[in-house]
Amino acid sequence: MRYFPLFIDGAWRGGSEGKRFASYNKATGAAVNEFAVSTQADVAEACRAARAAAPLWAGLDAETRAGYMRKAAAVMRRRQREMAEVEAAETGKPVFDTFGFDTRVAIWAFEYFAGLALEIKGDVIPLGDCNFRDFDFVTYEPYGVAAIIAPYNFPIHLLTRSMAPALAAGNTCVIKGSSITPTTAAMVAEACEEAGFPRGVVNLVQGSGATVGEWLVRDPEVDVVGFTGSEEVGRQLMHLSAASKVIKKLVLELGGKGGVIIEPDADLDIATTCQIEGFTFNQGEVCCAMTRAIVHERVKDAYLELLAQKCDQVRIGDPLDDETRMGALISMEHLNRVHGHVRRAVEQGAALYYGGERYMEGLCAEGPFYRPTILTGVTPDMDAWRQEIFGPVLCVATYTELEDAIELANATDFGLGANIFTEDLKKAYQIGRRLNAGSVWVNLPNGMHMACPFGGNKNSGTGREYGTYGLHEYLKVKNNMWRMHD
Repeated sequence: MRYFPLFIDGAWRGGSEGKRFASYNKATGAAVNEFAVSTQADVAEACRAARAAAPLWAGLDAETRAGYMRKAAAVMRRRQREMAEVEAAETGKPVFDTFGFDTRVAIWAFEYFAGLALEIKGDVIPLGDCNFRDFDFVTYEPYGVAAIIAPYNFPIHLLTRSMAPALAAGNTCVIKGSSITPTTAAMVAEACEEAGFPRGVVNLVQGSGATVGEWLVRDPEVDVVGFTGSEEVGRQLMHLSAASKVIKKLVLELGGKGGVIIEPDADLDIATTCQIEGFTFNQGEVCCAMTRAIVHERVKDAYLELLAQKCDQVRIGDPLDDETRMGALISMEHLNRVHGHVRRAVEQGAALYYGGERYMEGLCAEGPFYRPTILTGVTPDMDAWRQEIFGPVLCVATYTELEDAIELANATDFGLGANIFTEDLKKAYQIGRRLNAGSVWVNLPNGMHMACPFGGNKNSGTGREYGTYGLHEYLKVKNNMWRMHD
């Protein structure tokens, strides 16, 4: 077990009240690491340090900033296995995923946005002779201080996908990991220190989101907030921003309830393979998880039968075993919440087709492991259809007319992701245009690429992550209009 202090203004130090908290292995309950608890004074000090460092960092040329980021990526690459194992322990997800996806994509974020930093360019808008205002140009500038608040489900990936563009754009950062999964946030701060970042450019605070996170968003030195988490907390942050003396820019990726349309001409082998990944990956603790399957009546039976066969093949077990493909939920409390959703759905008229219980074989007997679960006959008025369950639970409805399928897919307050399975790509394009979602995947599971924008509509958030779209969330646009005539 290691102890991680706070990282403020280039130095590691304990919280000003000396309090500590621990993280735990979600499969076994054993303590993993200890961390300093930030006080409000600590948060304010971190934000002041970031503000003091902002002119220096913004004033560096892009190549220099990129150099620091590449060095940090190299440190993370060297420590990748270490980070993957501790993240598997703290989250309960398989190390197969934390090494093959989470940590890999975190390194990619620093490398990708280091390159993109060199592409921040302005624009010239030709006006002609317009009341002597005949030269107009647009410049892009950093906001100043960015607060980046990471969730528990993808602690290092969702931290770095916001932190990397913020740094590349010239902002300094105060980062906070989830209090449930805090180690990799501290290790990212260590990587930045080893890479030689100037003091104050990256600062780390730790503790509860309800206190430390709120203090961070309230702090007057913070200009922009990048947050991934629940709709409920996202709404709270919007209220906090509105109540601030200066309204803060918010980049929010919130909940989801992904609709999946399976047309009668779909390749069911592809559709079911994608569906398995789409609702069991990360134990279903994924905002854009494929959780609502809308299946044409003609192929419903074949689809469900094949899907159940593939559920049987999902290997549940020790997160630190490289052969495990589905690990533990984040806590027993959360497992009970997930199971409560399943039980309520059955009470409201849904049928339990597969799963619906804890998985308790071997070492899983004492941990929060839950079997992949399929509910059929789910209707839009049921809680399970409308609410984000955040577990490996799939709700299935059927349709006969395509109009009904599109209506069912859009029958949610969320709008993060949607999937379409059909061999008719012209029809897929037409369906996709009518789905109210930030991302639409055709004959694919939900996924990401660092160059492609990702974010939600409706209650799924504001702004976009990744690519030039994500970079520009952390840049202010300034228009400059000059008189060039005598």
